Amino acid sequence: MFVTPSHGSHRGTVRVAIVGTGAIARGSHLSALTALAAEHPLEIVAAVDVDVTAVRAFCADAGIARPYTDLDRMLAEQRPDLVVIGTPPRFHRDQTVAALRAGAWVWCEKPPCPSLEDFDAIEAAEGTGDGGPYAAIVFQHRFGSGSRHVRELLAGQAMGRALVAHCQTTWYRDEAYYSVPWRGRWSSEGGGPAMGHGIHQMDLLLDLLGPWSEIRAMAGRLVHDVETEDVSTALVRFENGAMATVVNSVLSPDEVSRIRIDCERATVELTHLYGHRNADWRITPAPGVPTAEAAAWNDFGPDVPSSHEAQLRGLLDDFRAGRRPRSSGADGRKSLELVAALYKAAFTGETVRAGGIRPGDPYYSALHGDAPGWAPEPGAPTMEDPA
Repeated sequence: MFVTPSHGSHRGTVRVAIVGTGAIARGSHLSALTALAAEHPLEIVAAVDVDVTAVRAFCADAGIARPYTDLDRMLAEQRPDLVVIGTPPRFHRDQTVAALRAGAWVWCEKPPCPSLEDFDAIEAAEGTGDGGPYAAIVFQHRFGSGSRHVRELLAGQAMGRALVAHCQTTWYRDEAYYSVPWRGRWSSEGGGPAMGHGIHQMDLLLDLLGPWSEIRAMAGRLVHDVETEDVSTALVRFENGAMATVVNSVLSPDEVSRIRIDCERATVELTHLYGHRNADWRITPAPGVPTAEAAAWNDFGPDVPSSHEAQLRGLLDDFRAGRRPRSSGADGRKSLELVAALYKAAFTGETVRAGGIRPGDPYYSALHGDAPGWAPEPGAPTMEDPA
């Protein structure tokens, strides 16, 4: 049964529950919540995990009073305002929908979920009026002073039109990484490096350049014996005319995450690995640009690193104001749609256009699209919860 949430602003202590007590919860989620507890009065009232030993240890270490192994029971007994989900992607749809129907907002780790069909089911479960509840995806690279500054410059065309871009997530994962049984499988990871690794940089590229219009792509298994790909490349055209190359790899010993955007009057570059600060951005003016103007472009202001904390701060502001947060709804769906289109373009050899993957399309209900050579073999085992 859907519980109608209270609408409008929320000024009291925010009651938070954590679902999934693995590494991401112990690290990024818990540290972000702890850092913001004074700024945004909140209380972590419960944690949930299918492993009773793990959830009890997590709660004991974090000073959380109530461990649960049953999500529905926790939602009914604790009535949290915000549920933070850090479980594997295949559980995100059911867990997010359950939390929304209980009246809670959701902040869910990437990848969002294994298909556009799943994401649309989540969006359909959100509140229909002001105040939500809403479900936001963790896309922390959008947040922080560097991305905000560059987004504003690009939106105002201070550096002229964006023309050419490059989006690179070239990381390295060895055989030991893939020896964990649930890795490299569509059912448990949702996809390969395009879905599980490169989605962060692709999301940031979309946030900076706006809507895309078409994509062509290739994918391969060059090293690892997995169901999913271990490398992909793509060409993307944006609605504003800009064209981009995208590379996602887990085969690259010299690891880097990079975005480069060439505009009419300047080149913007971001080079980092798992998170960025102001110093990781560089803006190179074209010849003839006044020195003072170029200096203003390179003034990023106080350094706010990209982080879970930076995104959560904005989400809590939105929660208290009762407004839809960034990376929820259509804004959260756009990166998953690009990933789905990348897979379809790679596995079919077609050019895929934005909005073209709809109900009835095999790539709407599964990112592998039942493509020969890519879809799981009939009767292949599926993994139980690895958390």
